Amino acid sequence: MQGPDLSIVVNGMKFENPFVLASGPPGTNARVIAKSFDLGWGGCVIKTISLDASKVINTAPRYAKLRSRETNEVVGFENIELISDRPFDVWLKELRQLKKDYPHKMLIASIMEEYRRDAWHEIVNRVQDTGVDAFELNLSCPHGLPERKMGMAMGEDPSIVSEVVGWVKEVSKIPVWAKMTPNVGDPTAPAGAAVRAGADGISLINTILSVTGVDLTTLRPLPTVEGYAVPGGYSGQAVRPIALRHVMEVARAFPNVSISGMGGIETGADAAQFHLLGSHTVQVCTGAMLRGYEIIGELQTDLAKVLTDHKLERVADLVGKSLPYFTTHADLVARQKAAKAERSHGPNRDAETWKGAIAKETESLTTN
Repeated sequence: MQGPDLSIVVNGMKFENPFVLASGPPGTNARVIAKSFDLGWGGCVIKTISLDASKVINTAPRYAKLRSRETNEVVGFENIELISDRPFDVWLKELRQLKKDYPHKMLIASIMEEYRRDAWHEIVNRVQDTGVDAFELNLSCPHGLPERKMGMAMGEDPSIVSEVVGWVKEVSKIPVWAKMTPNVGDPTAPAGAAVRAGADGISLINTILSVTGVDLTTLRPLPTVEGYAVPGGYSGQAVRPIALRHVMEVARAFPNVSISGMGGIETGADAAQFHLLGSHTVQVCTGAMLRGYEIIGELQTDLAKVLTDHKLERVADLVGKSLPYFTTHADLVARQKAAKAERSHGPNRDAETWKGAIAKETESLTTN
């Protein structure tokens, strides 16, 4: 028997499966991106590029791991790595070649620039000429380059998000996704600014600003560079519940906007949860770094099983299916009271009577 259809069309782009390598080390050059396509990934968001790579200077070490006390498994991963330090012109050449070699794979360019309209116009015009399928605007990297007002320094301010997305949409001929930071109180505020400015999709979440820990031998924070550290971006399994909440909030607020969800995805079951809360595609970064690009086969098999178990034919049938089941605490209390009353009076009430009982309980809770 033929299995469920894992392909999905998002903003006019057909992904052969919804699994996309997220921007970061897994998409650091054409060679590794080609490897991922050969293995079966549906798409790749390249490591973030900018016009002047000479300003990007990394340190070593730049990673720190949080391990489970019980199993020693890596459950959290912090990095202070910056965007790509490879020359912009080299990237342009590689992007052209990748689209020539893999015309049916979705190649998404992650771009970041300073707070200047002319810089955003230049990078968009030059990159889209390579034939890439879409842009992902990095408005959310939590570490590095804040002095240049880049990354999270933009994404935490809805007015700047609106301005930058507007600049990009003035010249972009391809879909534009805005990648959101989780380091805000209300995720719908910057996402809403991006949507109103014309963003075709929202990607979330980027990493969470964090300090993994302190070395109790040296008493220096991690990762330690010449005895010092800076807060970095936290990812891995531990962030998944936070990522799911952000996806859910944005999906409920903007039901007609495509979402690419990420944060702690390592299995097809993890991915299914993101789809259920509104993600059309899902992105994997840390999971691929820790387990290898080869996990794509397992991801597809696991997701197909979820669809088969629930008698669903395609990934699109899963998207947003769990969103109607979020409500308010007052409604939960009212539903529980109504359910207890139902059990005590027997299962003979019709649907309208049931709704009336819940409404009465909710009104009582909110007015008292």
